[in-house]
Amino acid sequence: MYHSVQNLLCSRLLSKNLKIKIYRTVILPVVLFGCETWSLTLREERKLRVFENIVLRRILGPRRDEVTGEWKRLHNEELNDFYSSPTIVQVIKSRRMRWAGHVAHMGEERGVYRLMMGKPEGRRPLGRPRRRWVDIKMDLQEVGCGYMDWIGLA
Repeated sequence: MYHSVQNLLCSRLLSKNLKIKIYRTVILPVVLFGCETWSLTLREERKLRVFENIVLRRILGPRRDEVTGEWKRLHNEELNDFYSSPTIVQVIKSRRMRWAGHVAHMGEERGVYRLMMGKPEGRRPLGRPRRRWVDIKMDLQEVGCGYMDWIGLA
């Protein structure tokens, strides 16, 4: 989707606000489809942030330095100052917590609830455990809810 609207994002005929609206309404829904069920690793979070920064740099374009007069790329802090909306990773985590609330309200007979709360039988493989979707507790800490029980919070 990004490649199909790439020419619009770097066009000088459109305002920056309109380009941001195109990003929010056309690109983000495609990127975030089904993100409620993702279990993101740090590498995947970094790749999503890099993608968002690339799109924002395309929208804003290069800036001319007022002192030297040279063209320069915007730093990540400058991008975050301009784009006041939550980052793509924060959106994913908030949607994941909202989905966890829906699952917590489901009855025990529902398959989704049983999959989320159940514990598989058997032995685990050697090595560090993979990140699971149930590790939503880490998202709660980042949002500021601390060590609260997420089912009680839902």
